[in-house]
Amino acid sequence: MQAVNMLQAKSSLSRLVEAIEQGREREIIIARNGHPAAKLVPVETAPISQRLGVAKGKFEVPESIDTHNAEVARLFLGGDQV
Repeated sequence: MQAVNMLQAKSSLSRLVEAIEQGREREIIIARNGHPAAKLVPVETAPISQRLGVAKGKFEVPESIDTHNAEVARLFLGGDQV
């Protein structure tokens, strides 16, 4: 873990982000007046293939799913607007 002061972080942000992206640093602490103020860490991303379709085959959409659309729209929009 690397620690840098605010001025150093401002002047070398690209280098710090590159170190995180390339895995040379797991986290970088940014300090203000000698006290930790922020942490620079990599963004955790989940592969899209693991998120899409996870509920496929788990339930059936009823034929009547759109039956109350006008009422729901009225409730959201207020009054008799549809």
